[in-house]
Amino acid sequence: MTAFTVALVLVVAAAGLLRWRRPAWYWLAFGVTLAALRVLVRYRSVMDACGLTVPPARWRLSLARATNRPIPEPRPPHIRRLRPTRTGLVLRLKLRPGQDVFDIAAASDRLRHSFSMFGVTSREVRSGVVEVRMTGYDVLKRVQMPAETETRAMRVPVALREDGSVHYRDYRAIPHALTLGATESGKSVYQRNLVAGLAPLDVALVGIDCKQGVELFPLARRFSALADSPDTAAELLDALVARMADVYRLIRTQQRITVDVPDAEIAADIWDLPDELRPTPVVVLVDEVAELALYATKEEEKRRDRIITALVRLAQLGRAAGIYLEICGQRFGSELGKGITMLRAQLTGRTAHRLNDETSANMAFGDIAPDAVLAAIQIPAELRGLAIAGDASGGWHRIRAPHTSLRQAVNLCNRYADRTPDLPELAPFRPTTGTATELVPSAKAAPATA
Repeated sequence: MTAFTVALVLVVAAAGLLRWRRPAWYWLAFGVTLAALRVLVRYRSVMDACGLTVPPARWRLSLARATNRPIPEPRPPHIRRLRPTRTGLVLRLKLRPGQDVFDIAAASDRLRHSFSMFGVTSREVRSGVVEVRMTGYDVLKRVQMPAETETRAMRVPVALREDGSVHYRDYRAIPHALTLGATESGKSVYQRNLVAGLAPLDVALVGIDCKQGVELFPLARRFSALADSPDTAAELLDALVARMADVYRLIRTQQRITVDVPDAEIAADIWDLPDELRPTPVVVLVDEVAELALYATKEEEKRRDRIITALVRLAQLGRAAGIYLEICGQRFGSELGKGITMLRAQLTGRTAHRLNDETSANMAFGDIAPDAVLAAIQIPAELRGLAIAGDASGGWHRIRAPHTSLRQAVNLCNRYADRTPDLPELAPFRPTTGTATELVPSAKAAPATA
């Protein structure tokens, strides 16, 4: 009996230590089993307390009265599947007649407390079927990306969502995006993760960094073109607009719309072209958009209008030509001048780190997800890297990118420097990097995201 007691104490102590120091290990070793049992045992009473049950059918009531049996209890949604994951549980429910997916969403906070989980989110899989994702611990406190992620052309993992799933940047689905964040909010780390994810792909990276290139020029060996001043940026954007026109002419010559051509072979964008004819897709990263929109003289105003006009044209027409925009900035508001709101309307993806003012949050989410505005301005300063991500569908969620140091990003760009395409239109803007630099071992990344 003494040996059993000692062993039990050791197991409890190990569980407590893991829960404190390694919550992911604790969850996989102990938490997932305890949480699954807790959900199954409490399920009916919790659903009844949260108002997620429906009265029994009339024929059941009639049958109970006719046979003098007890009246059937209210029925909760039927559990179709309970699946454990590395961060929590996934509960798939079949709704009863009269129930709605919004009922589950409205009760998410009550379900979180009742099942003793860290977070609960829900989404509709199809009509009548809802997937409830429950996280067992704070996955955004110490971000650990899964060892295996779903990667395909123009789709890269960049962060982890609060429900434990991976947040992808899919350029085929959301071609243009806006990323905002105050100083020391983690915006630069998010941008490094994006470049690191794009580096192994067959894509041309184009950077505009008006802070004399301090953010993007260390990654220059993987960039096909870089601009470090508004004057150079204006010329670079004009070259991209010219490339876009050339790509459209190529698509037009390959359309071949005749009766004999199958529908699948009719080209409408670069992805419909044969592999040997498809131009290289281009991702344009603008590090600080406000520097392109500010002006002090008449000449600078003309340059500013030229830059904004080119950005708007690329945002409106660039998708089919394989040109995608990543607009970043600390501040984004209508005071930046004409054309800014027109540019924002074309930026489908929105990501906001900690912001210093509500106006920028409204510019990011006011037109697509008003509920996300308050969440964006409530991000605490100590949680660097935490962000709100949304899109034109109206949905939003919290994300956090894993910490990637500048040295780690430089090493990745140097490793894949041979994949940097030479684009004739952008040759004058190709950065000069000199000889190849040797990879330097990176310091161990800190657990907290910076």
